[in-house]
Amino acid sequence: MIYNKFKDKELSSLGMGCMRLPTKEGFSDIDVDAVREMVKYAIDNGVNYFDTAWGYHNGQSELVIGEVLSEYPRDKFYLASKFPGYDLSNMDKVEEIFEKQLKKCRVDYFDFYLIHNVCEANIDEYLNPAHGILPYFLKQKSNGRIRHFGFSVHGTYETMERFLAVYGEYMEFAQVQLNYIDWDFQSARAKVERLKELNIPVWVMEPIRGGSLATLDTEHMEKLNAFRKDIKAPEWAFRFLQSIENVVVTLSGMSNFDQLKENIETFKTFEPVSAEEWNALIEIANEKTGRASLPCTSCRYCVTHCPLELDIPRIIELYNEHRYSHGGFIPSMAVDSMSEEKRPSACLSCHACEEVCPQNIKISEMMSDFSEKLKK
Repeated sequence: MIYNKFKDKELSSLGMGCMRLPTKEGFSDIDVDAVREMVKYAIDNGVNYFDTAWGYHNGQSELVIGEVLSEYPRDKFYLASKFPGYDLSNMDKVEEIFEKQLKKCRVDYFDFYLIHNVCEANIDEYLNPAHGILPYFLKQKSNGRIRHFGFSVHGTYETMERFLAVYGEYMEFAQVQLNYIDWDFQSARAKVERLKELNIPVWVMEPIRGGSLATLDTEHMEKLNAFRKDIKAPEWAFRFLQSIENVVVTLSGMSNFDQLKENIETFKTFEPVSAEEWNALIEIANEKTGRASLPCTSCRYCVTHCPLELDIPRIIELYNEHRYSHGGFIPSMAVDSMSEEKRPSACLSCHACEEVCPQNIKISEMMSDFSEKLKK
């Protein structure tokens, strides 16, 4: 297992994400015996970082991972969990939730604790001093119940900057949705570069993009096999991440034993991609997203002609994400954060924007289609 240094710790480069644990009948019915087998194999093969959260598996992930890890000495693993601010009703329950999390996970402290899912829908409340979120967690850190404090971000670069303006000096690490698709598609590059400027190391989430990078079509695999033969699609995704210098931990939500074994095998060696391989992966990403994307260049001519001043480029960006990921939570979450009069459904279909669009995008049709997709 490769290890990366973080302060006084040696962290396994591969971390076990606990959002997609093996289940029996349903999403909440975690197969505890299968998890126990996977955790044992992971620890025996050098994995020492485990990442759970309040909402994973409808609240069951913390319970199960706490039960399984309690069978090991506390110094054999690092455990991370998160404050669930994705649900605004939790903002005034910070102490209640944190105390429950410690009990659920059967620990006296969290090695790593995160402000969860910073995005457009919750940024105002995360920054609202009335909730006392930051002071409470800084107090827990000072008394040793949180050893390292960080955040995860699914929002835009601008939202991350707003968060860092208040929380930044206290953030020791940042968890970012990062893979070769999102390097440009979700502005991961800009986030990573900004975090590097601030000396905040990066933890990776969604390295396989929810499984969409676990397989590639024949054309794309042949392009990659011209560089290295017999490398499977997931390994290419992980090798891409090994090429980003400020990445410390890559979290993979492995749902079965075979995935775990395969990923551990990959992380036994450090083999970053070459410049040519990097370019090939970015080309593949552009081809994959381009097939599902409207060609908006964010010139914003449309905005100046929209009688409602809708942020059309941002809406198109979310529409493209929705089409590529066949839904996902990011587009709906972002649109929900908009006021009613600024959502796609507010479009008047007046076509004024289309008259000035250099890309000839049928914006009114996109607005209607997006509105219908979000309803479903």
